[in-house]
Amino acid sequence: MTDPVRWGILGTGGINDRFLANARDATSARFVAVGSRSADRARAFAARHDVPRAHGSYDGLLDDPDVEVVYICLPNGLHHEWTMRALDAGKHVLCEKPYSRHPADVIEAFDAAERAGLLLMEGFMWRHTPGARRFVELLPEIGELRHVRATFSFVLDDPSDIRLRADLEGGSLMDVGCYCVSGTRLTAGDEPVAVFGEQLVGPSGVDVRFTGVLRFAGGLTATFASGFESDHATLEAIGSRGSLLLRDPWTGRARSLVLDGREVAISPADPYVLEVENLSAAVRGTGRPLLGREDAFGQARVIAALYESAASGVPVSLEP
Repeated sequence: MTDPVRWGILGTGGINDRFLANARDATSARFVAVGSRSADRARAFAARHDVPRAHGSYDGLLDDPDVEVVYICLPNGLHHEWTMRALDAGKHVLCEKPYSRHPADVIEAFDAAERAGLLLMEGFMWRHTPGARRFVELLPEIGELRHVRATFSFVLDDPSDIRLRADLEGGSLMDVGCYCVSGTRLTAGDEPVAVFGEQLVGPSGVDVRFTGVLRFAGGLTATFASGFESDHATLEAIGSRGSLLLRDPWTGRARSLVLDGREVAISPADPYVLEVENLSAAVRGTGRPLLGREDAFGQARVIAALYESAASGVPVSLEP
């Protein structure tokens, strides 16, 4: 039997509680350490989740020789710095989505991982779900793809929330709109050739609402809407012979899809467990990461172009 991969958690924010609540059920992984900027927070998190070791600094976690993989769930603006430091420390990395809004960061990080013989994966956990897999499998049923629509929004009314901080690259596109970008790219099976974005900027200087249009080769279009003002989450594909709808596509909780008005059952599964199992298998050499350099670069490239378009008011071409 293969030994479980030994994981460390970098950061003790709320999403790490959600991550570890179920990810610890992954049989191929063992969570052995946590690192925080505060020793008290690290100890409290470790006690809450029965993690053996608590480090009072991020560097303490990276220096832990027992840790093989580091899960990085820090604010967006810190992803690249601490991923590079983790790779430099000889650790494999699962970094929360989106890795970066800067394509050059993606290139630098994956180059560093490859040089060191390490694995790096962007944490778009929804891509590991049965719902995402079944959605792609059913796409041929609706004929030639004509249009894709995606939404993801929720109500964020706490002005102190870190997702509203411009200095840490917050905003609705970076937090939830990136799922819509991921969903439309997966559905299209290609990268867009042009994008157009519009944003509503809130008092803190980040977008609280972002809408976008993605145009793909052959005339396929996709639209998405994201924000911090309402609750909505869907992924829909419209084809020449019908349509396919997945409600609540981003969490793994969906129990069915709608294919031309007909319910198609799917089994819900926790996406954090699935992505931990996936990367752990890759570390042990018994599998491959679902998401790699190409997908992370595509995400960053589209997000950067959407922000450029929203700032300029004109579409941005992504053709070579």
